[in-house]
Amino acid sequence: MTESLAISKFSDLANPTRFLALAARILPWMAAATVIVFAIGLYLSFTTEGDYQQGATVRIMYVHVPSAWLSMMCYTVMAVSAIGTLVWRHPLADVSHKAAAPLGAAFTLIALATGSLWGKPMWGTWWVWDARLTSVFVLFLMYLGLIALNRAMDDPSRAARVSAVLILVGFVNIPIIKFSVDWWNTLHQPASVIRMGGPTIDQEFLWPLLIMAIAFTLLFFTLHVMAMRNEIWRRRVAAQRRMAARLAGREA
Repeated sequence: MTESLAISKFSDLANPTRFLALAARILPWMAAATVIVFAIGLYLSFTTEGDYQQGATVRIMYVHVPSAWLSMMCYTVMAVSAIGTLVWRHPLADVSHKAAAPLGAAFTLIALATGSLWGKPMWGTWWVWDARLTSVFVLFLMYLGLIALNRAMDDPSRAARVSAVLILVGFVNIPIIKFSVDWWNTLHQPASVIRMGGPTIDQEFLWPLLIMAIAFTLLFFTLHVMAMRNEIWRRRVAAQRRMAARLAGREA
């Protein structure tokens, strides 16, 4: 009974009109939660003392690490949406992965930029072509390629199928990013938060980092729902314009 109810709710969201109604209800709450958690995270980030080795540069971590996590999580959301497009033909699945691609590109760019800002004083260089940095840069290029593909194809359904296939093929890069520091010798430090033996980072830095990670996650989902809503509206306007053009052509 519970399973059938969940399936029914999932099917209800396949209706764009119902999704728009849901988005209108939850977006104010999501935006408010994002602002509150960001305020707490930024306050803790700026009030903690600097690291004894990195000094105030350690504060870059509070933006860099959540952005890096979100760059991978966003692509994972796109991969799940791609499965929804190819397997279940969910009407909003292609809307989801199309709306997520620019957000993923933005978070990946922030991760790359802040990583370079941190790397210069710590490593003595803005950039190195090690496994972690190179695989993240490849992820950024993948996001840009998917955005370009969606804009280049006029047929939305065909663009959705092609994009879904490319997203699933490109998902192999996500475990490469995650485990690159374990598989290869890189300048990038190994995982210090999500690891089998528990976090190795000091509690003073761990809590602001986790709160900022939650804030960035809330920001992503808020922007994602907004982008999906805008994409649905865009498609409706485009459909109305095509219908008006056909009617004008018949009358002529």
